[in-house]
Amino acid sequence: MADPTATSQVKLQTSLRLSSVKLLHTAVWCLFVSCILGIWVAGAQKHFRSAIVLSSVVLVECAILAANGGRCPLTDVAAQYTDDRRPNFDIYLPLWLARHNKWIFGITFVAAEIYLVLRMARLAA
Repeated sequence: MADPTATSQVKLQTSLRLSSVKLLHTAVWCLFVSCILGIWVAGAQKHFRSAIVLSSVVLVECAILAANGGRCPLTDVAAQYTDDRRPNFDIYLPLWLARHNKWIFGITFVAAEIYLVLRMARLAA
């Protein structure tokens, strides 16, 4: 017969690991969203070097996602600790935002890049 204390300790450990991955994933998500929004701000303030650095950070993230089949590597880590596969099982985001995250921030990033290029071109002319 299994020891109930050992079983509950394993469940607690698994839960803590999943929570840790979700917390890390949320922090990384916040960093990248801040970079995307920062491109707009830097462009508006004519801080083009800063905007290019922020763009580069986001492009590295895009390359990592592309290399991992469109998924964040942290999603695969979180999947080891739960059978849940809802769009937000691996991150502390509302379900609707987790479901549409790539579209929302992908479009926001592309729009920021277009804005940045147009702003730079206008000032160069």
